Amino acid sequence: MSGLFALLDDVAALVRLTTASLDDVAGAAGRAGAKAAGVVVDDAAVTPRYVQGLKPERELSIIWRIAKGSLINKIVFILPVALILSQFAPWLLTPILMVGGCYLAYEGAEKLWEYFAGHAEHPEERDEKVAADPGENERRVVSGAVRTDFILSAEIMVIALNEVAGEGIVSRAVILAVVAVTITALVYGAVALIVKMDDAGLALAKRGSGPVASFGRGLVKAMPIVLTTLSVVGVAAMLWVGGHILLVGMDELGFSPIYDLVHHLEVAVAGATGALGGFLGWLTNTVGSAILGVVVGAVIVAVAHLIPKRKKKNDTADTAGTAGA
Repeated sequence: MSGLFALLDDVAALVRLTTASLDDVAGAAGRAGAKAAGVVVDDAAVTPRYVQGLKPERELSIIWRIAKGSLINKIVFILPVALILSQFAPWLLTPILMVGGCYLAYEGAEKLWEYFAGHAEHPEERDEKVAADPGENERRVVSGAVRTDFILSAEIMVIALNEVAGEGIVSRAVILAVVAVTITALVYGAVALIVKMDDAGLALAKRGSGPVASFGRGLVKAMPIVLTTLSVVGVAAMLWVGGHILLVGMDELGFSPIYDLVHHLEVAVAGATGALGGFLGWLTNTVGSAILGVVVGAVIVAVAHLIPKRKKKNDTADTAGTAGA
């Protein structure tokens, strides 16, 4: 009998240890997720623009496919690589993140170029593409969204990794997995609610009466404005996040003038604006990061547009030379 009690005591001790470990993992995952909150907001703002113009009955399916791609990005690709690099080559994390920052800056600057140059895709053109090959259009939408998500997911995971860098490699892996699943569920759950809000409003308008029906009609009218606003916020977020990755990365690699300038402006604004100092200081840093994102993105866009033109010019010259000969 004493042996049985001893065994039960051991089991109880093991349960308490496991519970404490789970509490530690949950607490560390919560801290790591909180550190990445800014990028999470950006991710939620970027994604809804990908489903604009699609048929309402396909929106949730597309979001689900993007969410699965996002989780695969985090768990299958980013998490193992981040763990290996943090263990054996932590100095590589910053340059890799900066490459991603350049891609985000390029994506944002390309959208600005399309808008101001008048090359932005009009709703009519988008509808024609969807009607011509809806399956291919959906694959293109999902592919583009998952590519952009990869950069944002990498930023989220590296921020979370930095927060738990002192943990053992197994604990780091578990914590990052918890962060990946939780953040993916939160982001794409929120996105699904946002893009289906107009359908909910339509249902309330049809089935309800009085204030309920009025609220439903208000939702239907408001959602195009909300989605357009989120699309704009998404482009701004790509420029901000991309610029901020580059800003911090340059400082970590030893080139600090730009980071120091933005940081000094942030501190000066925060110190001079009293109760609003925290928010306005953050806003100053955000604007500085976004400006850097626009500059770097504009350079990449210019190069990306110049190379095809030069190639076309050379091909034309070669053709003319061949014809003359």
